Amino acid sequence: MTDLQDANWKPRFNPWLIALTVTLATFMEVLDTSIANVSLPHIAGSLSASHEESTWVLTSYLVSNAIVLPISAWLSTIIGRKRFYMTCVALFTCSSFLCGLAPSLGMLIFFRVLQGVGGGGLQPSEQAILADTFPASKRGMAFAVYGMAVVLAPAIGPTLGGWITDNFNWRWIFYINVPVGILSLYLTNRFVEDPPFLKREQARRRSIRADYVGLGLITIAIASLQIVLDKGQEADWFSSPWIVGLTILAAYAFVVWIKWEWHHPNPVVDVHLFKRRNFATAMFFSLTLGMVLYGTTVMIPQFLQVMLGYAAVTSGEALAGGGFIMICVLPIVGMLVSRIDPRKLMAFGFVCISVALFYMSTRISLTMDFRTAFLMRVYQMFGLAFIFVPQNILAYVGVPREKNNQISSMNSFMRNVGGSRGIALITASISRLGQQRRNTLMANTTPGSPAYESLLGGLTQTLAKKGASTADATRQAYGMVSGMIDRQAMTMAYVEVISILAAVVICLVPFLLIMKRNKPASGEQAIIH
Repeated sequence: MTDLQDANWKPRFNPWLIALTVTLATFMEVLDTSIANVSLPHIAGSLSASHEESTWVLTSYLVSNAIVLPISAWLSTIIGRKRFYMTCVALFTCSSFLCGLAPSLGMLIFFRVLQGVGGGGLQPSEQAILADTFPASKRGMAFAVYGMAVVLAPAIGPTLGGWITDNFNWRWIFYINVPVGILSLYLTNRFVEDPPFLKREQARRRSIRADYVGLGLITIAIASLQIVLDKGQEADWFSSPWIVGLTILAAYAFVVWIKWEWHHPNPVVDVHLFKRRNFATAMFFSLTLGMVLYGTTVMIPQFLQVMLGYAAVTSGEALAGGGFIMICVLPIVGMLVSRIDPRKLMAFGFVCISVALFYMSTRISLTMDFRTAFLMRVYQMFGLAFIFVPQNILAYVGVPREKNNQISSMNSFMRNVGGSRGIALITASISRLGQQRRNTLMANTTPGSPAYESLLGGLTQTLAKKGASTADATRQAYGMVSGMIDRQAMTMAYVEVISILAAVVICLVPFLLIMKRNKPASGEQAIIH
């Protein structure tokens, strides 16, 4: 009888009103992960810090955010999902206000840690709320609304952050969260409710001793890994003793944590879910796509700023088209997912992203214009729209409703970890490949060859005509040739990395055969082989 009541449970208010309510805070949180990027120079100058020190404004948020993601399911079950969600919104809002008031870099970093703790629970809580609020036949459109918020926020974040910083003050990138947070708290308290099966699980958990060992192990593992990924490139990776030490600590803590959670009767994270092939495959996709998409999100503005000399705001605008195309396509995918096998939609999405990356590798150059950069991102994000919603749908197939919190938290966690790994690996690969290509170009640049001497002579004459002495003109010409080689080498490195990413994405298509499908035309969660 209880199972039947759970299956027939419906929220008292309109599900779409609930969807918009929980999407509001998530949009605010995702926006905050990117809005501060372009303001770092202003923050560093205002607080008398170096550029390297100011990057901890980003890193501190990511570390605390990553720690909360995998344990958010456990916390929401212990204290109640609605209460946990509202606590996260309140903490995020208050810490945002304190970030704006921060008198020093140390205090700003501390408040960003608190902000990351609050923000870490928002995305997985929203996904779980949507999964319980909507029947299976309508989840596609619900996740499409969530996807629109998740992709629009980082798309407009750099542009909005640059505009606020230029026209007001960097502190206002934090202050704008306060009214949105207050509105979100009011609407959540008014419309959101916990389903009965979650309340029963909460009552059962109250009599169970908390898994503090698992909580401590995953905190150590994630914090160590996040610092390694964020600071590894600056410290020259494993040539740094403290990077090596943190890597060993992260690996050891993670292995011990998996073994502990596997045998614990009430774990913080239910690792047994990875025995379900839909869940395990969906998490693998989240990890891999996080690497590719977060990595390219850094690559495009980096190339535009470093290689082509674009301003930070302009390079951020090059990413905006990708967010807007997803807003247009996601509702269509949300309707299609209830009529077409989600695996077919995902296969189409993987092919689109791979083709877009291949197109990107053929177009990226030192003569590339803004329109080309804009379209590269549009094509790439078009394909992502066909993956985001179906992946979320398939991850829930065959999983009991009381495990929805676990699925949503792990999905966000794997995507964020993949993003951190992707940014670190791609940045390191570009740097090392660039050096290798530079050595190759230098080896083939032979003094005395007609082409080399013609280029050097032409540059020397041009500089001499501008008033430089013969010695200065020659020295400057050599420097210009060296700079040209550096830029060509780095461009070649970008092309190679993007080509590798295109190959990685297309290789994901066969993994779709592992997944079981839901029945598109019905609201059932029954599994069809």
